[in-house]
Amino acid sequence: MPPIHVMIKPAGGLCNMRCRYCFYADEMDNRQLQSCGSIMEPAVLEAVIRRTLAHAEGQATIAFQGGEPTLAGLDFFRLVVELEKKHNTRHIQIDNALQTNGYVIDEEWAKFLAENHFLVGLSLDGPKDLHDLNRLDAAGKGTYSKAMHAVQLLKNHHVEFNTLTVVTRSASRSFRKIYGFFDRNDLPWQQYIPCLDPLGQERGGEAYSLRPEDFTRYLKDSFDCWYRDVSTGKFRYHRYFTNLVAMLRGQPPEACGMMGVCGMQYVVEADGSVYPCDFYCLDQWKLGNFLTDDFDALDAKREELGFIRLSAQHHPDCLECPWRYLCRGGCRRDREEIPGQDVPGKNYYCESYKEFFAYAAPRLEHLARGGYRC
Repeated sequence: MPPIHVMIKPAGGLCNMRCRYCFYADEMDNRQLQSCGSIMEPAVLEAVIRRTLAHAEGQATIAFQGGEPTLAGLDFFRLVVELEKKHNTRHIQIDNALQTNGYVIDEEWAKFLAENHFLVGLSLDGPKDLHDLNRLDAAGKGTYSKAMHAVQLLKNHHVEFNTLTVVTRSASRSFRKIYGFFDRNDLPWQQYIPCLDPLGQERGGEAYSLRPEDFTRYLKDSFDCWYRDVSTGKFRYHRYFTNLVAMLRGQPPEACGMMGVCGMQYVVEADGSVYPCDFYCLDQWKLGNFLTDDFDALDAKREELGFIRLSAQHHPDCLECPWRYLCRGGCRRDREEIPGQDVPGKNYYCESYKEFFAYAAPRLEHLARGGYRC
């Protein structure tokens, strides 16, 4: 059995910020019941951890996201560590991760994260003008100073962390500025996440929307910056490009959206409800509840719904595409079915990927043949 990855939303969709592009707030708006409870009860948390550690073989990743998971409070996370010790009777490797906006991170939080070896993903959209454009607090004010305060605390306590940057239309036009900002602030571990448009709406209609032409610009500019550094021995981690090099070496990608098919994930809401993917925490895709269902039951429901099977279906053009070996269709959320047609939809960014691969493939292959370490 491969390693298990469980994502827990201890505060559900609750958040102390009001980011303009928040995809999870949109998902909650598309559920019959917006909220799955407030803060996860200890009994629910224990059921999740107990079942996970009983089922896992060798290694389990337990990631905490939201909403904003730190709203569950530091005592909740202290309980997480206690319950993991209690139920890890087979002494498997447990990797804890936390994705946060950094708003409430203080000395006590940073010390806890360091002492308990949490890998942290910190949301930071670059310099102040770009970050504050979309990442607002409940009063509509920018949160750049909060995020940068968290950066300094995490560094001071030697917490392992990477930055998470949402790629919007404005970010795509200013990527070199963003990259320079991260360079000046000594933030080499970077992940970039293309923003999602609201469910049921035509793509590209929001001010922040990332249109295909914007995505093309982002891919080329970001690759140029990254390649310039890594080709001269300077360390810069960019998850997407690093995975592409690994794929050219015959290794499987670790990033879900690059596999060509959805993986086995378990996303747990505050009430214990389980969904197959963070992008599909919707009523029609509910797998069950950890209070009543074990992993076998959850997997059986996933099979019944056809979640993975449907994700493996690709547009006929993809089967003949010369870049299929690198693209693999991209994330399913970007290639939803076309209403009224019997064929799977193409990836919204299909032409962007084609143009980018033609542009970057020779340099990617050079890195794959050389000594670049993925």
